[in-house]
Amino acid sequence: MKAWRGVGAAYAASYAALCAGTVDRIASALGPSDSRRLIDVGSGTGTLAAALARAGWTVTGCEPEPTMREIAVTQHPTLEFVPGALPELPYPDAAFDAVTANFVLNHVPDPRAAAREMARVAVAGAPLVATIWTVSPSWFWAGVCERAGLTPAAGERLPPDKDFERTPPGFGRMLTDGGWHAVDISEITWTWQAHPDALWASAEGGVASAGAFYLALDPSDRPLFRRAFDELCDERTSGGVIALDHTAALAIGRAR
Repeated sequence: MKAWRGVGAAYAASYAALCAGTVDRIASALGPSDSRRLIDVGSGTGTLAAALARAGWTVTGCEPEPTMREIAVTQHPTLEFVPGALPELPYPDAAFDAVTANFVLNHVPDPRAAAREMARVAVAGAPLVATIWTVSPSWFWAGVCERAGLTPAAGERLPPDKDFERTPPGFGRMLTDGGWHAVDISEITWTWQAHPDALWASAEGGVASAGAFYLALDPSDRPLFRRAFDELCDERTSGGVIALDHTAALAIGRAR
């Protein structure tokens, strides 16, 4: 999770809006709330947690990054946000009636152990819901790098025994290996109407792999990156925003 260290404000100004594209589908997948207990792991700045609380769940947000929790608490003062990270959540077995993880299992060092931990803190039969990217924001930044004449970072890959195929079937197999029962996978495609300032805030603020790549550039290469970014945005901007299509795999399973 080191890529997210200290990036709460930059994430809130940028990718928080993108990741919210799955919120309605997650709420629908969970079914009726009836004030039951739910933990949202890797809750970030609290967008999903707040939406599920409005839907009637009694929500706890669990987030390891202090700058994310600080924003979450400020924006959603009636909700509880606690420190903690997969694969070791600070709760006993069967503590919650549902568990969610929105774009989290694609960042953890051991996805199967993380999936098992989500199931551990859920009561038997509880819904478990998670998402990963299948078409992520990285394609936009690869275009910036190509235009700038820079080699995109290959990105860190997990060891073969920990990794999984980042496709709906691969995601489902990984979750089944991690102890989820009756896993069903679907895909969601939506368009993020992104303002160029939000996109640049993610890069300049060090958010995710593209932000880490930009901050690691030699000072002489940063202007090349920025110029290529501005050119690509000029070509794609319409009505003040850039329409960026993204796709996520959404999994719903059950704890045993």
